[in-house]
Amino acid sequence: MKYNNGDIVKVHTKEEIYEGILMPRPEIFDENYKVIKLDNGYNIGIENKKITKIEVIKKYEKKKEEGHRMSYKSGLPKISILHTGGTIASRVDYRSGGVVAAFSPEEIVSMFPELAEIANIDSELIANMWSDDLRFSHFKLIAKAIEKKAKEGIDGIIIGIGTDNLAVASAALAFIIQQTPIPIIFTGAQRSSDRGSSDAAMNLICAAEFIAKTDFAGVAVCMHENTDDKTCAILPPAKTRKLHSSRRDAFKPVNDTLIARVNITRVDGNPRKIEFIKESYAKKDKNRKLIINPNMEEKVGLLKITVNMFPKQFEFFKGYKGLVIEGTGLGHTPGHAPNELANIHKKIFPAIKKVIDSGCVLVMTTTCLFGRVEMQVYSKGRDLLKLGIIPGEDMLPETAFVKLAWLLGNYKKEEVKELIGKNLRGEISERVV
Repeated sequence: MKYNNGDIVKVHTKEEIYEGILMPRPEIFDENYKVIKLDNGYNIGIENKKITKIEVIKKYEKKKEEGHRMSYKSGLPKISILHTGGTIASRVDYRSGGVVAAFSPEEIVSMFPELAEIANIDSELIANMWSDDLRFSHFKLIAKAIEKKAKEGIDGIIIGIGTDNLAVASAALAFIIQQTPIPIIFTGAQRSSDRGSSDAAMNLICAAEFIAKTDFAGVAVCMHENTDDKTCAILPPAKTRKLHSSRRDAFKPVNDTLIARVNITRVDGNPRKIEFIKESYAKKDKNRKLIINPNMEEKVGLLKITVNMFPKQFEFFKGYKGLVIEGTGLGHTPGHAPNELANIHKKIFPAIKKVIDSGCVLVMTTTCLFGRVEMQVYSKGRDLLKLGIIPGEDMLPETAFVKLAWLLGNYKKEEVKELIGKNLRGEISERVV
């Protein structure tokens, strides 16, 4: 009989017989092992070459979820949770050891029952979009899903997405969604919901509270503000960066402040406290039209400047429509030869010129997280300006990248050159300390 993960099996070897649940193979075991969960709860790995027979005792039967009966409460706002995969709506099936995704409204509310007290929840999967595999076309898919839900008269939308490119996705949608009558909040989970330290529930609940209890409209990010479970930060979409690989408070504003803070703790049964840090923000307006412009130019690149660079690294982008350079310091690249060891750098400025002459719009940002590009200070910067590179002010490189792609997808080249240095969605700060 064919066996599958979750089946109760007897594994016969020449020395012994093991009985337990056939589990998915963890990464620590290679394909030459079978993994069995014994009755005592421990997992063991058995080499395939030692196995003489696998006998299925009982086939795995997925338990039918009892489900959470949805009851819509009068007076509560309606919030749509749109999923793109990721850990925020996943849980572990300890019977089979596999991860189960929960996307229906009933499943979401059964996982996070407090949501039902905040709003009437609608939930669906847009498509599985692993954060590391995002493309511009995925942003268009998200935008179309938002447009569809907005037409249904929803009061707010939460986008659940993987955290690795959450900040980049929020920046892209901030440009794609030119105006909106409702809030659109991106959130995710640094730690999966099967872990005691998961941030999934709190991030989702705070996002829902912020939508339900405030007059904010626009795109924003909601993630843990600190490592504790006290407050979530509502972050500006085009100024936020993931600064830690695993901490729950990984997301921080750069050259900017929080939009607001949501306190998860109730005091004496009172509503959760929401404190606005920014006084100026777009407000909800059902009469405001949703305007979405999802076109993005595919042939746009991002090049990070390091030591030991070669002209070919720049020439690669000949024929591209746009290129963002993540330069050093105030916005520099190699290009001078202070001694013979750097003679190859004499070919870099000509290589950059070739890229620009091919029709590519070049924008300079800085690898420094804080501060802004100042290309008039040193001769190196002035030389780059003469080549035709446009200063990117204090834009994050990734934000400049998606902004340039969006501009090139919707405007003529001369308009793009003018708009790239202008603040459109809060991506450029007037002053940076």
